[in-house]
Amino acid sequence: MTDIAELILKVALFFAGLTVLLWTILSAVRSFVLPRSENAGLTRKVFIIFGRTFYGIIKNRDYARRDRVMAFFAPITLLSLPIVWLALVMFAYTLMFWAVSDSLNLREALVMSGSSLMTLGFKFTDEIAVIVLAFSEAALGMMFIALLIGYLPTMYSAFSERERLVTRIGMLAGEPASIKQLFFIFHVSEVMYDENRMSAFWQDWQDWFAHLEESHTTLAPLNFFRSPAANRSWLTSAGVVLEAASLIASSVKVDRAAQAGIAIRSGTNALGSIAGFFRIEFDSDPQPTDPISITQDEYNTMYDALAELGIPMREDREQCWRDYAGWRVNYDTLLLRLAVLTMAPQVAWVSDREPVAYTQPEIAFDRGV
Repeated sequence: MTDIAELILKVALFFAGLTVLLWTILSAVRSFVLPRSENAGLTRKVFIIFGRTFYGIIKNRDYARRDRVMAFFAPITLLSLPIVWLALVMFAYTLMFWAVSDSLNLREALVMSGSSLMTLGFKFTDEIAVIVLAFSEAALGMMFIALLIGYLPTMYSAFSERERLVTRIGMLAGEPASIKQLFFIFHVSEVMYDENRMSAFWQDWQDWFAHLEESHTTLAPLNFFRSPAANRSWLTSAGVVLEAASLIASSVKVDRAAQAGIAIRSGTNALGSIAGFFRIEFDSDPQPTDPISITQDEYNTMYDALAELGIPMREDREQCWRDYAGWRVNYDTLLLRLAVLTMAPQVAWVSDREPVAYTQPEIAFDRGV
């Protein structure tokens, strides 16, 4: 190889290594540091690989076994990210060490990179360019580990905040959650007829939806952190609350039912932001007359069940159905498609059906993280 050809090769390999290094750093920043929802390509690829692996493990198993296995998916994948980053950094610096050094062959450059990255210091070359790269690699290795250490408390703090109301709605609506059970508790405790208590309930959930929108797009792995109880889920809890709000806003004769409409808007915005992050297709401005996955017969059965509990219902059932459908259409597709993504437990009207005109998607984790 001529001197010019070798020089061209070394320059090309140096910039190839630098490109891999910058891509890795940018992925870490977008995943863990940037305070907005960003879909990092490298992080997405890692989650896709692990997602397909876990899907292979749980195939043809019952829900209880799937839930136990999938509980490990997000934590294991999350902890694997620094390993992937460090491996790519080591590879990138191997190319750069070899490119700038006159004495290192490719094997020695790999050893130099590993020694620097792990701050072991068992390999040394007295070349200023190599020394500068070694210091920068050692600093990056420590930064990646520190980033994960600082990130995990934030993640689990957001998880705990999310689960607080998820647990509360489980106490009211049962596990798995039931819309009828929630209305029964509302009725016998007379919460539904107390404006102050009902206002506090909706305000709590508006705040929860706002927190959900922020945390589950900036900390995307949270979407796959499963609740401590197998039959409990942040997605089904959100769905039961949205269904309760839609039924109250459209069909139940109570004062200040409009507050339920505000909760529906908050929930729809939150689910829409999460679906947008995962590139899930949905109509952001549906018409009230668009079809929904709930049939009128199902609605009539629910209407009768609530009336049998003694809940005061509006008299014009046909208008109630149209009003209910007008509320449901806002989040119908969002709710059901996110249920597929998160593998939520089966809850009536929330995760027990596919959206209207919806074809089973590709592997859900391919939507990205």
